[in-house]
Amino acid sequence: MSAPVPVVDVDDLRVTLRRGTTEVEAVRGVSLQVGRGEILGIVGESGSGKSVLGLSLMALLPASARPVVTGRIRVLGTDMVGTSANDDRLLRKKHIGAVFQDPMTSLDPTMTIGKQLGEVTSDKREIVKLLADVGIADPETRLGAFPHQLSGGLRQRVMIALSLARNPSLIIADEPTTALDVTVQAQILDLLLELRETRGCSVVFVTHDLGVAAQICDRIAVMYQGLIVESGDVEAVLGQPQHDYTKGLLASKIDLDTPRDRPVSSAHGAGSADHLPEVWPSVVMGAPAVSVVDVRRTFSSGPIWKRRHLEAVRGVSLEIAQGESVALVGESGCGKSTLLRLVAGLDSPTSGSVTVPGDVGPQMIFQDAGSSLTPWLTVGELLGERLRAAVPGITRPQIDRQIAETLERVGLSPEVARVRGASLSGGQRQRVAIGRAVIVPPTVLLCDEPTSALDVSLAATVLNLLGRLRRELGMSVLFVTHDLAAARLIADRVAVMNGGRIVEIGDAEAICADPQNDYTRALLSAIPGTELRRPTRSLTDTHNEEGGA
Repeated sequence: MSAPVPVVDVDDLRVTLRRGTTEVEAVRGVSLQVGRGEILGIVGESGSGKSVLGLSLMALLPASARPVVTGRIRVLGTDMVGTSANDDRLLRKKHIGAVFQDPMTSLDPTMTIGKQLGEVTSDKREIVKLLADVGIADPETRLGAFPHQLSGGLRQRVMIALSLARNPSLIIADEPTTALDVTVQAQILDLLLELRETRGCSVVFVTHDLGVAAQICDRIAVMYQGLIVESGDVEAVLGQPQHDYTKGLLASKIDLDTPRDRPVSSAHGAGSADHLPEVWPSVVMGAPAVSVVDVRRTFSSGPIWKRRHLEAVRGVSLEIAQGESVALVGESGCGKSTLLRLVAGLDSPTSGSVTVPGDVGPQMIFQDAGSSLTPWLTVGELLGERLRAAVPGITRPQIDRQIAETLERVGLSPEVARVRGASLSGGQRQRVAIGRAVIVPPTVLLCDEPTSALDVSLAATVLNLLGRLRRELGMSVLFVTHDLAAARLIADRVAVMNGGRIVEIGDAEAICADPQNDYTRALLSAIPGTELRRPTRSLTDTHNEEGGA
């Protein structure tokens, strides 16, 4: 009996991307196979080549990068390297589903969800069933919604519904859960497992999170600098890693057992260049740096005759001492980012008061550092702009000296001052954003999910950097995150938000070790670790047992 033909068969794939006169070999001699009903995880840090590999499987490499592709890619028997663009397009249309990290870049903002699904199938009953199949409650009502009216989790479910509309044999998911809170992330992983079991589709799951890979994958391929440095069954790779890079990724994984009293280790020893201590020094706290008293924020929408009101923050009171770090934790839509904007002065409360004493106002660091950096300014101009605004009469030599010192403080070379943000990696852009925020030390540093989209090593680096700067500069930190493991590391206290209210607040270690609120317990139970959560059994096994070809 002949062996089954793999859904994906890659042999000696090499992909070179070009920008101007610079060439980068993003994928260097990769070979792999994916069987029917199998979930293969492609794991690695930013720049490892994993997303380029995923795009290559769909023949969707950006033309602007002038890609040169050699080797073999066969998907469902079709040669994705040698065929015409039209043939590739037909294969994607009929047999491949794609789910990307940010559904807002893939969904048409001018079209309702119903119309976008209607481009795939005109049967309304089938559209409603698709939305119900991916776990969207009241799907008929959602048909009239635009993408911006849905939460991140709902948008991702719509993307999965679109990818399933033609009953694909292969789903390629590129970081589909990275920016989602832990409970929605768990739901998406369960959904993909269920789809594999019920529909028999194979999945290539690209991720930087080994914990997520452990929850969903049958096999893992670890990528580093364009190469697959280790691959095998998920149990073997995570239980007995052979390559030093894989061991480093596992060591970088932040969980509820990571020591709180010292910097986090990383795949490359990240933090060694940041002059980090072996153990964090204790913090002396002072008078209140932030005082929030019975704050409410209500948003209104729609015409006057049927005005709708949403109370995003409902009577929150919170004090943060000088030098203290507090983490706000909760799911998307719980009100934590709205509360952060109120403290930042970017919005005003409907009622209640927010007081932030001190001469230097709060400074904000956002999740997507790239979009927060003015694209036409160099890093030096970005930092100098903040200095000139805060220090009237400062001279050019003083500005240059302060920029160089700040870049060194956040672990960047002075030469970075001459480049623009687009030329930097994600980790470098996040360091620049931190540098801009602290070049004139604020009383309060506000962080809105600054590590959620970063790979494990970069997340460890950013957390270490924030921990050091907080102690050196005596800043208070208000850190918004959906990740309780990260909150436990960065914060002295954790405040858990749900439905616009703080439902539990206390010492970070105590909250994570012995939560008192049911919602906090649910958040903790949804955190993915590297323990395995295997699916019941794969369709490949079922197919073989039944004697199918």
